Amino acid sequence: MSSHHMPHMRHIQKTKVHLQDQVQCPTCGNGKVYCNGNRYRKDGTITQRYLCVRCGATFSEKLLRCKIYGNSSVDYALVKEAKKLTPVTENAVTVDAQALRGKIVEFLCKMDRQGYADATRKLNATCLEILMKRGADLANPETVKDVLASQSKSETAFKNKPWSCHRKRNMINAYTQLLKFLGKTWEPPKNIIIRKIPFIPCEKEIDDLVAGTPKAVSTMLQLAKETAMRAGEAVRVKWIDVDFEKKIVFCNYPEKGSNPRVFGKVSGKLLTMLNQMPRINENVFGTATKNSLKATFGRSRKRLAFKLGNPRLIRIHFHTLRYWKGTMEYHYTKDIMHVKEFLGHKEIENTQLYIQLDAQLFQNIPEDKFTTRVAKTTDECCKLIDVGFEYVTGTFEDGGKIFRKRT
Repeated sequence: MSSHHMPHMRHIQKTKVHLQDQVQCPTCGNGKVYCNGNRYRKDGTITQRYLCVRCGATFSEKLLRCKIYGNSSVDYALVKEAKKLTPVTENAVTVDAQALRGKIVEFLCKMDRQGYADATRKLNATCLEILMKRGADLANPETVKDVLASQSKSETAFKNKPWSCHRKRNMINAYTQLLKFLGKTWEPPKNIIIRKIPFIPCEKEIDDLVAGTPKAVSTMLQLAKETAMRAGEAVRVKWIDVDFEKKIVFCNYPEKGSNPRVFGKVSGKLLTMLNQMPRINENVFGTATKNSLKATFGRSRKRLAFKLGNPRLIRIHFHTLRYWKGTMEYHYTKDIMHVKEFLGHKEIENTQLYIQLDAQLFQNIPEDKFTTRVAKTTDECCKLIDVGFEYVTGTFEDGGKIFRKRT
């Protein structure tokens, strides 16, 4: 068949590739993939393309043969990012550039063997790629400093926004780790991290987002609202981590070195939303990923902000709910150690932010007022708890127990 008759074959209907074909997604290792047409190259060869059902990644047979190690969850990312780390030229690649590219692949593979998370390895690969695209020679630290300095200024940042201090820190850390792997050192440029005061929304604004977003996103928002889980922690919650009878949710896969947590007495609304999620696999959110949920949330949030006429909704992210919940917990308890354990922080310095947030948000609000009641029997205690009273202290000489409710 001549080459000019080939293009009409590209419109091939996607057919399922069964597990016995042993074709796995190099990104997530999933064995359920679809044929996604063919790629016709200039040299006349034809390469089969695939589409992963779980993560949506597209890959070809050539990338499958480029594996370096047997861990399919990272090989595709390593090869893909390493291919991008070439000088910006259409001519032949120099020997030095090829050697450096090989060192970068070895560096990423070493991070894999040392147990770094996939997100950390991909972040380092992306940072090195951006430095190369901006004209830095990774073999010369001075050129890297020039790029960092130029990208931090608005007049030399091309069409993009100037790099923030946090992005600059990621670039410095990635390049520092690469130099350490190469046996070299450098004097990193000065970079002062300014921690901005996070935006704290009203509870009604959070409820508006929960009510107006798709099922998976609204469930994740409600989960983050009540437990202050990070997005990566919430998306990895499994069905065995939810106890519907005792109303308990476990966080057994913490991020950023946090401690595992247990959240008791979650609301019936959250349990109902979790129970209505389709049971596709062992994960509550099925095959959804953090990035896919964020993308869906971004579109729904923009639509709701326009519909409700509230531009403040655009400023709400998944992590905003963690700030909101931490602030509310400290406001109601005034116990910084309780907030530290609730959020899973290992260092108290990370929790002290919520003292400042509470002082600023509630400085013009009068002191909280409570209604108190005394119960002497079990029935009286149950009636008070049913209407929202909470137990305060122990039994006195007359047998009474003190309850209170915020007014």
